Amino acid sequence: MCSLRPAELCHQLLAALDASEGRRRRRKRNTTPDSIGLEIRRDLLEAAVREDPAAETFEAWLIERCGHAEASGPVRAMAASLLDEWRLALQSDAFRGWLAQGAPSDDR
Repeated sequence: MCSLRPAELCHQLLAALDASEGRRRRRKRNTTPDSIGLEIRRDLLEAAVREDPAAETFEAWLIERCGHAEASGPVRAMAASLLDEWRLALQSDAFRGWLAQGAPSDDR
């Protein structure tokens, strides 16, 4: 297992989110639903960076965030996605390396 903290991962995911934001804006379709989901994701990521939950309590931290949300369904979906990415980061050197490089994309 690696010693990555959730806040470190979330900081890297925020950088990747910032990089993808410009691409979203250039799309020719209505991206309002995308922006709503990305706002929820950004809120979760920023809260994780700010609060720096321990690795062993990250899942419980996410569940607690869902319980306090007005729109718990969308928050729960984003929290589940973030938990999946956390688990992937713990197991995949390649994923951690890609994030450390700034999550480069071929569609720039």
